[in-house]
This record gives sequence, C-alpha cells and structure tokens, in this order.
Amino acid sequence: MRPAPLRPYPVPATTQQPAQTTQSARYLTNNEAAEFLRLSPRTLEKQRVIGGGPRFRKFGRRVMYAITDLEAWADARSFEMTSDPQYTEQHAARRPGSR
Repeated sequence: MRPAPLRPYPVPATTQQPAQTTQSARYLTNNEAAEFLRLSPRTLEKQRVIGGGPRFRKFGRRVMYAITDLEAWADARSFEMTSDPQYTEQHAARRPGSR
C-alpha cells in the first residue's frame, strides 16, 4: 500500500493585503502628511521648528507622522464660526502685541 500524497495547505481566496496596507499607512512622510492635510510640506517643516504643528516622530534622520496624530491635530482646530470664543482666544494669543 502506498502512502497518500501530501496535500499543501489550502491557500485562502483573499490575501492579507488589507492588514499590510493598514500597517504601512500608519506613518506618513512629511510630503504624504502635507498632502493628507492639504498643506504645503514647507508649512509642516516650519511648524516643526517654531511649534504649533502636529506631533511627529524621528526615526534616525527620517521624520514621520502618525495618521492618528494628524487627525487629532486637525480636530483640535475645529470651530463653529470665527466669532467662537475659543477661536478668538487662540488667534489672539498667536499675534504678537495683540493683548
């Protein structure tokens, strides 16, 4: 009697690409983050120096932004109208000599 031939494990019909896409899109480069926020890459560079921009991470010399940090930063700048007291306070604090 011959032994039964070995069968390879069944390959699932769907691949695991969604998990890989989510993992690779977790961090964005400066240019990708600027595109995500619809800002100039130079704006993000300036904000890293003077402050006020989204949180960033440094991996060696590479600057990366987490999507969750970009979304949180954008959400913190959400206002109903320009006469909103929070909007007025935030913008008055930025202008030198406005007090």
